[in-house]
Amino acid sequence: MSRLKYAVALVFTLVAALFLYIAAEKYAMREPSDNNYLWPERSKQATIIFGGDIMFDRSVRKAVDVKGGNFIFSCIDETLKSSDLIVANLEGPITNHASVSATSTPGGEFNYTFTFPPATAGLLYKHKVRIVNLGNNHILNFGTAGVRSTISELENAGVWYFGDPIHHSVYLEHAFSPIIFAFINYNEFAPTEHTNILEYVGMSSTTVESIQKTRARGYIPIVYTHWGEEYATTSSAYSRELAHSFIDAGAEIVIGSHPHVVQEHEIYNGKHIYYSLGNFIFDQYFSDDVRRGLLLRVVFGTEGVKSIKEIPVYLETDRRTCPVE
Repeated sequence: MSRLKYAVALVFTLVAALFLYIAAEKYAMREPSDNNYLWPERSKQATIIFGGDIMFDRSVRKAVDVKGGNFIFSCIDETLKSSDLIVANLEGPITNHASVSATSTPGGEFNYTFTFPPATAGLLYKHKVRIVNLGNNHILNFGTAGVRSTISELENAGVWYFGDPIHHSVYLEHAFSPIIFAFINYNEFAPTEHTNILEYVGMSSTTVESIQKTRARGYIPIVYTHWGEEYATTSSAYSRELAHSFIDAGAEIVIGSHPHVVQEHEIYNGKHIYYSLGNFIFDQYFSDDVRRGLLLRVVFGTEGVKSIKEIPVYLETDRRTCPVE
């Protein structure tokens, strides 16, 4: 009889222990909203740094080969850390092809034919460049195969993209915020307008239509353009007309790239337009205009832009980009 009592007691102890284990596991796996003491409420704002053109070929590629990719970012890293992520224009494809511009001469046949090494995608991710624009005049330098290679490398590294000239949509959510952004590309140099957004809205025939659709769904539309005249320090009348139409359609902010110099900032109907941020990472040094770029540290709330801090940067001849003190 004593053995039976001992066995019953042992079974009871094991059942009790199993119950406590299951209860502990259930408590540990609670969603954040169930336990705000252990899981703080999600932030209702997001900080994004926007940069201009980035290029990892020619002499930038040579510097990376000698000093490593981290060297290129070493002067600007502390600045980039003040954001949740960086958005910039990827001025060329990522492929396994050997560079043809690294051995070219300025103005030569292949001097503007870019390809970046596969390690570029991981380098971008490491330094918080988590979203890139592909809608530009160099992304097809190695054809559609180069675009596909670029997308594959970016996805493998965890870097998202928009403005893809092959596909027309990409899913993306911000884990750090309840805000849903719609990144919409306008590419002046593409045969058609290609739009990628953070939540699928189907094919859109125009940038304006994409802005209107995403705004109607409660997203915050951000238009990132590739337009204008290279090295012109003032925007064109056509760019201004387009920018105004984007704002009228519901864009929260319009940001430009391609001229390789900083152009003017305008506030139109209460919304910010930066016609060109100039160079972010590039090997142009022939004037102060091309060596001076601009980063924007933009804080977004659920209703849109809360604040903007302009961060001037300077391209050093050692191929680093540094903030201007």
